Amino acid sequence: MSLQNFLILSAKRTPDALAIRGPDGSITYGELDRLANRIAKALTALGVCRGDRVGIWLDKSVRAVATMQGVLRLGAAYVPIDPLGPAVRTRTILKDCAVKALITTEKRAEATLTNDLECVACLCTDGIWKGQTWNDLVAFSDEPVEGFSPADDDLAYILYTSGSTGKPKGVCISHRNALAFIEWAAQELQATPADRFSNHAPFHFDLSVLDLYVAFHVGASVSLVPDGMSYAPKRLVDFITQETITIWYSVPSALILMMEQGGLLDRQTLPLRAILFAGEPFSLKHLRRLYEYLPSVRFLNLYGPTETNVCTFYEVQGIEPDRTKPVPIGRACSGNCVWALKDDGTKAKLGEEGELIVSGPTVMLGYWGHPPQGDKPYATGDIVRLLKDDNYLYVGRRDHLVKVRGHRVELGDIEAALAEHPEIHEAAVVVSGSGIDARLTAFVVSTGDLPLLSIKRHCAERLPRYMIVDDVRFIAALPRTRNGKIDRQRLTQEAVNITSALSRV
Repeated sequence: MSLQNFLILSAKRTPDALAIRGPDGSITYGELDRLANRIAKALTALGVCRGDRVGIWLDKSVRAVATMQGVLRLGAAYVPIDPLGPAVRTRTILKDCAVKALITTEKRAEATLTNDLECVACLCTDGIWKGQTWNDLVAFSDEPVEGFSPADDDLAYILYTSGSTGKPKGVCISHRNALAFIEWAAQELQATPADRFSNHAPFHFDLSVLDLYVAFHVGASVSLVPDGMSYAPKRLVDFITQETITIWYSVPSALILMMEQGGLLDRQTLPLRAILFAGEPFSLKHLRRLYEYLPSVRFLNLYGPTETNVCTFYEVQGIEPDRTKPVPIGRACSGNCVWALKDDGTKAKLGEEGELIVSGPTVMLGYWGHPPQGDKPYATGDIVRLLKDDNYLYVGRRDHLVKVRGHRVELGDIEAALAEHPEIHEAAVVVSGSGIDARLTAFVVSTGDLPLLSIKRHCAERLPRYMIVDDVRFIAALPRTRNGKIDRQRLTQEAVNITSALSRV
């Protein structure tokens, strides 16, 4: 069994059932299956073979989903790229994993496939750019693609995350990695063809894997939340009702906005039967309100870095009135084993804290271009505490990799981008607040007093939107600890003080 088989089997069972509804229209399982076959054959004509990587730089759409499926049918791996990301970062990703082809728009191709990337084949969804266009797909047969059956440990897709050196890291996920999580999630949710999944997360974010593939597994339908609607709270609430969404999965920030500004708690009836959240802690006061308002809905807290997809989960079944700590991240799932290691290398016991370690089928193959992970357990960098009921409570990060509005951000990535500015001598970035209130503050040692707007523009050319700093503070020198390292604790406190002062204005 490999990842592309879910769609193929559902298309055989229910070809006329709705598969995807997106900004560019709707498509049935039979239509999606045939389109994926055509895309696979068009990619073959461009030279794509088993084991190759194919970049997908498209807005969220039916076409993007079909392209993923077409790539998989060749035994190749797809690389989804942030549609709102800068061309510089896209070029870095395409070069890093040596993509054989890129599916994108003409404008994006023109901005990307130059000089050292001229050899990359391109299939444009509009216009023509040294390759085939979407309209050329009609020339290819929609009959099944024969002869490709990926092995369990073959690469299925690569998700690029923030890197500590300023260079994105490609997390390599195999068919086995993805299947273990998808099959667990389908069973835990008791998903059926009658379900309607929302797809809130962008395709380069690992949350989207559940939305698409659990739906394909059971023959349910997926409604794609358009890119521009992701944080438009009123439109999201209307979307749930209009699309009759039964299973919602997003970061807590989006749900909080929907409660506070979208009127979610004013709706008399909602079609939801399960709300899944991940990516950051859910503030207890907001989660309690939502849980009490929707008593018949299941609430599941899913946890796991991109390197493990979801490795633990916790179902909320009541929130004590006097509770002050976030709900736990729970116990192992997806066939994994988890434990916490203390600094002395021993296993954490009841009430003790340690770094969460994950071993099992969802642990990635490794980072692209680095030694494989093999069967070695993965150290998450997250500090957890073992509770009396054998659930784990998330305490914080071991390093400087943080979560900002659901996105994983390596502060060193932003610092590296800032350091490229000719007038910035040194920079350190910290995060204050959490969830929707999280803010990135850069402390900068500069030869001049640079306008905030110019620094934001500098970052926008190199980083995704969610990694652009919210505030910049100019200082004569960065504070240091006794061992010469940057005193980040002091800077974080200063950022908290700044945020508090601004809130009182």
